[in-house]
Amino acid sequence: MPSIVKERVSAHVEGGFVVFLIGMRINTLWKVGAWLPVVQAMGRMQIELAKRPELGLLHLRNHFGLRNIMTVQYWRSFDHLEAFARGDGLSHLPAWQAFSRNLARAGDVGIWHETFMVSPGQYESVYHNMPRYGLGNAGELRPATGSWQTAQARLNAARDASPST
Repeated sequence: MPSIVKERVSAHVEGGFVVFLIGMRINTLWKVGAWLPVVQAMGRMQIELAKRPELGLLHLRNHFGLRNIMTVQYWRSFDHLEAFARGDGLSHLPAWQAFSRNLARAGDVGIWHETFMVSPGQYESVYHNMPRYGLGNAGELRPATGSWQTAQARLNAARDASPST
């Protein structure tokens, strides 16, 4: 069981980063042969990313519902994410091609994703009596006290610390 961080803390990631939400929806529950390969492909990709930190994944967490599986991913950059998605010899491209070729038209399983590029100083977070979670796993935790006490103060402090563009 993960250890609880009893202090009130905030996550900090050096530089910008990408939040990538990706998921699947099982539209026809009884057609296991349609959706199971998608679940397995997602698992293979996650294992590959865990073994290869140079690909740029900072952290991921899976969320499960009856028909839905969603993964929240934090990436070092969009370039890292796109390189993984299109990379020869990596697991994503063949899985995407197989889905497009074999499953997309039938509609028994759906897939989706959303990409958010986050600039330095454009996010804030707080965790209290929680294990490391979400962005707190992708970056470092800092005490949410003093100039980091409130959401507005955390945003202001992060903006002040960000290099001007």
